[in-house]
Amino acid sequence: MSTEAREDDAPAVPRTPEPPRRRHRWVKPVVVSLLIAIPAGYGAVAAVQSRDTDGDKQIRAEMAGLVDSWPSHLQRSIYQVPVPYSATHVAYYEGNSWKTSSLYVRFTTTGGGLDTFLAQLGTGRTDLRSGHVTIPADQAKRVGWTFPAGHAWSGVTLPQPGKAPTHAVTVDLDDPDAPVVYVVSTTTFG
Repeated sequence: MSTEAREDDAPAVPRTPEPPRRRHRWVKPVVVSLLIAIPAGYGAVAAVQSRDTDGDKQIRAEMAGLVDSWPSHLQRSIYQVPVPYSATHVAYYEGNSWKTSSLYVRFTTTGGGLDTFLAQLGTGRTDLRSGHVTIPADQAKRVGWTFPAGHAWSGVTLPQPGKAPTHAVTVDLDDPDAPVVYVVSTTTFG
C-alpha cells in the first residue's frame, strides 16, 4: 500500500467549529466617539456664532443705516407705528438688543396725515411741544438724524403702559402742509 492510500483510508476526524472571529474591533469605538464628537462640535460652533451676535448685528445694521422703504406690516404692528398711507420719503431702521428693540421711522406726510398719525398714537397736535426734540442725540446719531436749530421742531414722548412700546415723536413743521415726522418706537424686554 502506498502512503497515499493510507491517508485516504484514515478515518475522518471531526472538525470542531472555529469560534467566530471578532472582526473590525475598531468600528464600535469609532462610532461611539463620533456620536459624542459630532453633537459637541455643533454645540461649539453654535456657541461661537452666538457669542457676540448682538454686537455684530448692531454694527452691521448701523453700517447699513436707514433703509429707504416702508417697514414691513409686521414691524409697524409690533412697534405700533401707523405710517400714513399718503406718506412719502419713508425710511426706517430697526435696532435690537437683549433688553430693548427700537424701530426708527422717518416720513413726509400731509397736514391731515400728521393729524391721523398722531390720533392713532393717542395724541394730537396740541400735545406737541414747540421747540422740543424728543429723540435723544445718541439715538439720532445711530441713524444719521440731526435736529439743528433754525427749524420748527415740535415733539412729544408717549410712554405706554405694560409692554406696549414707548414713542418719541419729533416733527419738522417748517412746511405745515408737508411735515417731516421722525419717530422712535422702543419696546423693553424683561
